[in-house]
Amino acid sequence: MSKQLEIYTDGACRGNPGPGGWGALLIYGGERKEICGGEHNTTNNRMELSAAIEALASLKRSCELTLYTDSQYVMKGMQEWIKNWKARGWKTAAKQPVKNADLWKALDEQVARHTVNWVWVKGHAGNEGNELADQLANRGIDELGDE
Repeated sequence: MSKQLEIYTDGACRGNPGPGGWGALLIYGGERKEICGGEHNTTNNRMELSAAIEALASLKRSCELTLYTDSQYVMKGMQEWIKNWKARGWKTAAKQPVKNADLWKALDEQVARHTVNWVWVKGHAGNEGNELADQLANRGIDELGDE
């Protein structure tokens, strides 16, 4: 049985927009890696996307993995919407520009490097990996300071 890479991601925002953070927990076998970051003026959706982008970008080689997110926006975007957005030149069905297209493109680029199984988990429901990713996202905000 080969070891399975699992990634838990989360984004947080204090105010929307406002200071935001992203966090990710990467688990492979018995090894765990925690990463986080933040931005001074952002939205929750941008931080949810950033968590997934940064987690996948941190991988040094192509992997087969399961990525857990509590964001329906990220899940539906990757599983339902992105194919049509790309076909329409990053426009919605209503012919409007896709919100956060810069991050969706970056996530699409990272996903292309890997085999990703997307799993939605209910946020703040006691899932250990999700709870830690949430703590990391909040740490990302806390570490911004008052620049």
